[in-house]
Amino acid sequence: MLSTVRMQWRIRVDTGGTFTDAWAIGPDGVERRAKILSDGTLRCRLSSQDDGWWITDSELSLVDGTLAGWFSGEITVLDSRDGTRRLKLDGNTTHLVAGDILELSCGDEAPVAAARLLTGTPAVKALPSVDFRVATTRGTNALLERKGAPVLFIVTRGFGDLLEIRDQRRELLFSLDQPHRRPLASAVCECGGRLDVSGNEILALDPEEIREMVRSWRAQGIETAAVALLHAWANPDHERRIGEMLREEGFTHVCLSSDVAPMIRLLPRAETAVTDAYLAPVMDHFVRRVAGALGAEPWLMTSAGGLVPASDFRPKDSLLSGPAGGLVGAAKLARRAGFQKVLTFDMGGTSTDVARIDGPFTWRQEQEIGSARVFAPALKIETVAAGGGSICSWRNGRLEVGPESAGANPGPACYGRGGPLTLTDVNLLLGLMDPAKAGIPLDRDAAQIRLQELLADLREAGEDATAESLLAGLRDIAVETMAEAIRGVSVREGCDPSDFALLAFGGAGPQHACAVADRLGVSRVLIPADAGLLSAWGLERARRQEQRIKQVLKPLDGISSLASEWEALAATVTIPDAAFRWIADLRLVGQDSFLTVESNSFTASLDELVGAFSSEYQNLYGYPPPSGRPVELVALRVVAEEKSAESAAESFADEYTPGPLLLQDRFSTCFIPEGWKMRRGSHGTLLLEQSGERDPLVSIEHLPSAISAGLFRSRFEGIVTAMGEMLRRTALSTNVKERLDYSCALLDASGHLVASAPHVPVHLGALGVCVREVLRVLDPGPGDVVITNHPAFGGSHLPDVTFIAPVFDQEGKRIAFVANRAHHAEIGGKAPGSMPADARCLAEEGVVIAPRLLVQGGILRLSEIEALLREAPWPSRRISDNLADLEAQLASIHHGVRTLEELAAAHGGNIVRDELRGILERSAVLMAGRLQGLTLDRTVTSSYDDGTPLQLRVTAGDGKLVLDFTGTGDVHPRNLNATPAIVRSAVLFALRLWIGEDVPLNEGLLEAVETVIPRGILSPEFGDDPAKAPAVVGGNVETSQRLTDLLLEALDLAANGPGTMNNFLFGDERFGYYETLAGGSGAGPNHDGSSGRHVHMTNTAITDPEVMEHRFPVRLWAYGIRHRSGGAGKHRGGDGVIREVEFLKPLVISFLTERRHAGPRGLHGGEDGSPGRQVRVHPDGREEVLPGSVTYQVEAGERVVIRTPGGGGYGVV
Repeated sequence: MLSTVRMQWRIRVDTGGTFTDAWAIGPDGVERRAKILSDGTLRCRLSSQDDGWWITDSELSLVDGTLAGWFSGEITVLDSRDGTRRLKLDGNTTHLVAGDILELSCGDEAPVAAARLLTGTPAVKALPSVDFRVATTRGTNALLERKGAPVLFIVTRGFGDLLEIRDQRRELLFSLDQPHRRPLASAVCECGGRLDVSGNEILALDPEEIREMVRSWRAQGIETAAVALLHAWANPDHERRIGEMLREEGFTHVCLSSDVAPMIRLLPRAETAVTDAYLAPVMDHFVRRVAGALGAEPWLMTSAGGLVPASDFRPKDSLLSGPAGGLVGAAKLARRAGFQKVLTFDMGGTSTDVARIDGPFTWRQEQEIGSARVFAPALKIETVAAGGGSICSWRNGRLEVGPESAGANPGPACYGRGGPLTLTDVNLLLGLMDPAKAGIPLDRDAAQIRLQELLADLREAGEDATAESLLAGLRDIAVETMAEAIRGVSVREGCDPSDFALLAFGGAGPQHACAVADRLGVSRVLIPADAGLLSAWGLERARRQEQRIKQVLKPLDGISSLASEWEALAATVTIPDAAFRWIADLRLVGQDSFLTVESNSFTASLDELVGAFSSEYQNLYGYPPPSGRPVELVALRVVAEEKSAESAAESFADEYTPGPLLLQDRFSTCFIPEGWKMRRGSHGTLLLEQSGERDPLVSIEHLPSAISAGLFRSRFEGIVTAMGEMLRRTALSTNVKERLDYSCALLDASGHLVASAPHVPVHLGALGVCVREVLRVLDPGPGDVVITNHPAFGGSHLPDVTFIAPVFDQEGKRIAFVANRAHHAEIGGKAPGSMPADARCLAEEGVVIAPRLLVQGGILRLSEIEALLREAPWPSRRISDNLADLEAQLASIHHGVRTLEELAAAHGGNIVRDELRGILERSAVLMAGRLQGLTLDRTVTSSYDDGTPLQLRVTAGDGKLVLDFTGTGDVHPRNLNATPAIVRSAVLFALRLWIGEDVPLNEGLLEAVETVIPRGILSPEFGDDPAKAPAVVGGNVETSQRLTDLLLEALDLAANGPGTMNNFLFGDERFGYYETLAGGSGAGPNHDGSSGRHVHMTNTAITDPEVMEHRFPVRLWAYGIRHRSGGAGKHRGGDGVIREVEFLKPLVISFLTERRHAGPRGLHGGEDGSPGRQVRVHPDGREEVLPGSVTYQVEAGERVVIRTPGGGGYGVV
């Protein structure tokens, strides 16, 4: 056990984004509590003077004299009495009047300030002996606010732009002005030396080159460095040698990726190293200040839920330490109360954290914090931007609560600092909190003013809302956001929330717990006695913990035993007499994500692990793993923790008290509504139970439309997001799991697109056409699922397989459709990867699936699809992968159908239909407003690299917009033919950009738009014979991009982007690999183009360099920004990328690209971007410029260098 000196203070502090919570036990055995703002200040309002003392309205319970030495500007507290009720002040106090608010500080970090309040130690005195544990967001805040140290980043040559390109996806799907990526590293050095995928040295390091670079940057004042070299996870030797040189040259903080994240994948390993280095000086300073004030070393909480001494602490492990403390406390409390299955709900001022507990803790090994992806074990906690400080606003015909937060400063309106209307203000005005017990002064009038301002906005927009309905609606929207987050850790992972109790804590969790429980169908709620301080209380229950991990990446059938490996990991643990957990991360060979299984002993057999893996797979996905596919051991882990005794059980023998009840202390507010009852346990825990009829959304049909719109948009988007996550998680292929080349959508009963997750635009806009075309030939009923990839029925190209399912209400009326589309990296055709550059008919591109029922009346007909894939003229090369991904698509569809049926059952099918129609109608109104008074007549022309013309005339007038593509070329002899679905997708995407409002991508935007599509390349006839139908594979990926450029140019939104997805494929008869490469986006009237990111109709991720080399016979020598390839102008076009690949065995290579002859066009005097180019480099060094579209055979040792186009510039310099 952690040593605790008898008669010593035990203090546990959680410093969050808004508040710092503290819990302690003094030498006298009495528990004490405190809460202050995380800037280390106390706020109190002056009310009057009495004989030289200022009287305040603060109710803090403190030892007399505690605040001596605290100060506010030039004013110092000489003495304090009655807690903070009476203050004797020194300094210039003549300007003070009743009503003024003092913000008092002792000059210490917030955890130390809290310790002073708990121990009654004035600022002028030393703290007593303390056993101190702390969880802190200091590192998280420094990361998000970019207040870390300057960092030198050293990386393998050719990858200096790794942190800027990241995985090449753009952050904002519907924005031309992307936020500029600013890597945390201040300087980047590329170094020679190279390892292969097994860790063998290919090129040696050049020590003199490295020392020269290091000295140069050290001379410029940088003293913190991070090193991440390709395949250092397999062999850290090169990194360690560079680390030694850095220390020898005077760098004080050096972080090696192989030390902090010895796992495959260069990008997250590099980001982990840079993040740790960036935060190291900040966290060292924080820890030193805390330790200095304490006179002892504190223990720090990690994101994994364990304690480490400050001397062993790494910043990367602290980023979720506060929520981890709460989860540890929740688990201990739930077990004590006799509950084995709970959903945790921790709502604070800035965000809400949710988790599921139904057994021992599990961890995720990777998390994204701000702009950084970090390898560090963390308890599985999901966070949403919904807290007491969430800002309430009116946008685009609907109310919103969050995601923006008022933070600690200015805070909610009721804090009296001029802040906005927030959820805290809403609860205050609803009477769901008592200002007299809030712990800080609250200004109800300020909140009321902000409410009236919002009410005026609604009435100006024609909404008939009262103050009461507006407040209730805002609270409902927030509750739905939080309920959706809990669905993410329960329903989406195969768990029914009604089987769990809800354990609510945080300052605002108990205030909303019953409403959230009602929404989820949960009938029991636990409220801890220290609900507002549970994260701090959890630190008392936390134990010292160490985790060890070893990357393996080998099939299980090639391993004889795991015992020696687990024992070797356990031997490095330093905790005496620790309890061990033996964990293996397993996946099917070829998958990206893994499942975690646990063994009772390090001597477990391989058969036991495979059996546990199969069970976990079945539980999560609903079907067993495919037979015959080997299981891969990704990593072995050991978790060691101090042993601890269970505390005494809690009993609940008190009588029930019915709601409504409002229970509040200085740390938390609990509201128990009518229909719920409460009883108190022997340890002070409240057990709430549902006692009346549950009504999740009371009289929703009578709510103002602005409120119901916000509620249902959240549910609709939650459904399609969950569908996408289900598809990603259950798919097998790299293309879906890692490149994220899939999309999910919700459509109304007529097949019009209503809502979608932020997936791939070229998929999303086409799904409405696809559903309506399918309905011309099929009439799917309940339990049916349609499958198709045929371009004549709204498909795009053959690798994109679409699933469609109708959804019916309890009366049997169709209310909606759900659909998904996923790109299969192999579906037959002339060339591996199913995108042959030389295809001249549809049959040559792969297996054609006309619309048919994959599931009929609940009966799966997958064998029929398997026969198609196997027996087509050009069959698939990876049928097992196809079937696995089809099953994943089906699981996604089933989830969407089920959750939408549940929504209709809760509120009525008519309500759901009306809300779907409402999204379309509101979007139509927005477009009408955009077109009002607009007159326009502009024609834009362009051409493909082969000279085929493209033309668009845009006319606007009388509230109508006409997009006429007459003049575009005839049917293309090769594969650049598109379909009306693709045209509509490009149009919808461009109009969503043009309208510039935060609305779902939906076909309501097309209400006043006429699109004229002539027969030809944009609308070819297909007929019944694929061998006579035109090829289309390039229409989806290339023509869609060219059409978007035409539309954006005609609407004067941006200069031309790359006009291509830069499709690159390789493979043989055994496998196929496909990727699309980023380019530079076109500049606009108010923005530069972005560099090294996907633009417009695609947004797929690039495979990590190490994963690519591990899985395929290639070696990646470079992936970086193609500097100065963007066109110059008042606003410069973005730069493309350079990618250099060496092939290690004979393969078939395909390119399908455009803009290789002329670069993307600039606008208004801006220069054109550079055209793309790919060069074949033979083993003897000869170079050969390749056509834009080509398929050819390579031999081992060949390379290809790909340069993608830069975007056009905008305006004269």
